[in-house]
Amino acid sequence: MLKKVLKGLEWYSKQHRIMRPDDANIVGNVHGGTILKMIEEAGGIISTRHCNTQSGDRCVAALARVERTDFLHPMLIGEVAHVSAELTYTSRHSVEVQVNVMAENILTGSKKVTNKATLWYVPFSLQNVDKIIEVPQIEYASPEQEEEGKKRYEAQKMERLETKERNGEAIIPVISPEEYTVGFSQSSLIHLVGPSDCTLHGFVHGGVTMKLMDEVAGIVAARHCKTNIVTASVDAINFHRKIKKGCVVTVSGRMTFTSNKSMEIEVFVDADPLVETAKGKYRAVSAFFTYISLDKDGKPLPVPTLKLETQEEKKRFEEGKVRYLQTKAKRQAEQERQQ
Repeated sequence: MLKKVLKGLEWYSKQHRIMRPDDANIVGNVHGGTILKMIEEAGGIISTRHCNTQSGDRCVAALARVERTDFLHPMLIGEVAHVSAELTYTSRHSVEVQVNVMAENILTGSKKVTNKATLWYVPFSLQNVDKIIEVPQIEYASPEQEEEGKKRYEAQKMERLETKERNGEAIIPVISPEEYTVGFSQSSLIHLVGPSDCTLHGFVHGGVTMKLMDEVAGIVAARHCKTNIVTASVDAINFHRKIKKGCVVTVSGRMTFTSNKSMEIEVFVDADPLVETAKGKYRAVSAFFTYISLDKDGKPLPVPTLKLETQEEKKRFEEGKVRYLQTKAKRQAEQERQQ
């Protein structure tokens, strides 16, 4: 079910879907990747619709970036996911979309917010996949609202430049790794990109990529803890390059940091064209996922400490610790503001 409401000159859309067993893990928690895919689909619909409200080339909005996304509450099998998306800012060539996800227990009628996400899209012409279309501008309720949007746009633009792909990074298999080391839990998944994974352009949907990334991160977390695990958050995801239909993608994940109750997993997506082999393999997407370990009652468990064996692993651990402390400080500051 999809409906649209015109709010001033801003578009608003809603989607609803019941969560089924194949959306969840073995204990009934819906996969974070499933939720990320729904979020991206909602954002893609509203962005593409908005960018085609003007005359000229028809276009499809491609996901360029997802800001940090927290998983506030678990979603369960049988609950209905309500995904709402709203345009909040437009620059000349990009669209900012705010997406909220709510889970409804249809037996009791109770509802809870599970996710809030901010996504950035860039529209590409259907006639020329390398041509970026100019975005129709939205009207704002006030100059202050527009200025706040511009600040968010400039901040994400700067961060994308600072966090460009790490082409030199690679995850190398380890022979007979020791338990609780990076090599013991690191994992990879190989996927052939088919038509059902792609947009009208023949490039992979961002939501499909994020779902694969979450699956690999979940495997890494489960191997490390050997317990039920759930996605707690995803740091900003930058889509460095598009992935074309027919490519073989390798999604690789490794543990970078553990605190007492959480673990950070770095995930890379590399694309290898099967037909246009001259282009060679390239890094398409990278991100950090945070997971927590749960007992049979859904309560957090202590996470086994990550054993570090190399200087590079120690460096990545310290970098992860900085990100963890920064996130913790931001969360505490937000809680204090709300009190």
